[in-house]
Amino acid sequence: MADVPVVLFVCIHNAGRSQMAAALLDHQAAGRVRVTSAGSQPADRLNPAVVQAMAEIGLDISREFPKPLTADQVQAADVVITMGCGDTCPVYPGRRYLDWDLPDPAGLDLAAGRYGMRSAGG
Repeated sequence: MADVPVVLFVCIHNAGRSQMAAALLDHQAAGRVRVTSAGSQPADRLNPAVVQAMAEIGLDISREFPKPLTADQVQAADVVITMGCGDTCPVYPGRRYLDWDLPDPAGLDLAAGRYGMRSAGG
């Protein structure tokens, strides 16, 4: 398992964008990549529109929950992909970072959740 790369998706609330991206990559990678997600300021629950949009394409994320970002997660990751964190996502030296400029679906309806999913690669 040590040869399997680790990708960490991070957004502020870990309730939408990072959860969608993680589920999509996990599905597409089929075990070739270990995928995690976290938030710098995790919400209480996932965005219901995001859960519904993902269910529409056959990915059930209803049992997922927002998780806090930890230094251990970042240190374990080969790539850290941030999404709209700005200065709220800490940067650790020695990690590879990518920043994806995706709209935050927080407070938006199902159509917006679908748009976010398409932006994340779904």
